[in-house]
Amino acid sequence: MSVINWFEDKRKFGGLIGAFLEEATRSSAPSERDRRISVNANKGLWARCDNRGNMLHVKFSRQKKSVCEERGYHLSMSSMERIELSIDPNTWIPMDEDTAARDVLSFSDEDSHENRLLISQEKTGLTDAVQTGIGYPNGTLIALGVMDFHFMGGSMGSVVGEKITRLIEYATQRLLPPVLIRASGGARTQEGTLSSMQMAKISSVLQLHQVRKKLLYISVPTYPTTGGVTASFGMLGDIIIAESKAYIAFAGKRVIEQTSRQKIPDGFQAAECLFDNGLLDSIVPRNLLKGVLSEISEPYLSVPYNKN
Repeated sequence: MSVINWFEDKRKFGGLIGAFLEEATRSSAPSERDRRISVNANKGLWARCDNRGNMLHVKFSRQKKSVCEERGYHLSMSSMERIELSIDPNTWIPMDEDTAARDVLSFSDEDSHENRLLISQEKTGLTDAVQTGIGYPNGTLIALGVMDFHFMGGSMGSVVGEKITRLIEYATQRLLPPVLIRASGGARTQEGTLSSMQMAKISSVLQLHQVRKKLLYISVPTYPTTGGVTASFGMLGDIIIAESKAYIAFAGKRVIEQTSRQKIPDGFQAAECLFDNGLLDSIVPRNLLKGVLSEISEPYLSVPYNKN
């Protein structure tokens, strides 16, 4: 048995023991929602870096804001972890928390769409792949939407589109800058055209916000941001700030190579390459994002708005 396989077995076994101890030692009976989140959040002592494959200690990884020290890769985070990192404590006010998808197409492949939704809801404690609300980074009010890759790959379905649309409309009415932190594999296949419609829907409401009302929109692509999200509201930001080495693309490298029959260089869809070619405004380390959002939003909100 290799060392990596041994660590993998220890991680899985540690997760089972950790979940059991967490449940057995709980002093009070929490709600069903709290129980799901706390048990599933404890996955053992070790995790694997998605990019390099090396093993990371979960405790130290969280202390480093889920950044791999070996190469600086910014690993995926849950939407709640990102909110806590970006918003001042006790200032987060969520919106549309109970909005949930319906399986109107009765879609099924290896598993039904309805069952996939239930599994993701059980795993994350969320109703769908995005959290929206308002909060204060360093005392500056913003409208924030954070996508969660742990919920069906952060796929954009009708609920994600509706929640982001409502958030932007709210920001337009109150002259706030919407900030969308994206981590998504793209449009949700299981919802078909209903999912594709969200691309035009969100882009349309952004056109009203940015062009007609001349208000600011900040887009933050993280690892990964691909597919229909990149092809629509993902790259429409007045300011686009990426995390270091974030994977940002429409189609993946393998698909492009099979279609064009040409070899694609490594790293051409990483944030640094996109920045060098003018597609991004800045690359900001994760632990500095909160301050950067505040510095951008504060002077924007302090300027008197001319309604005429």
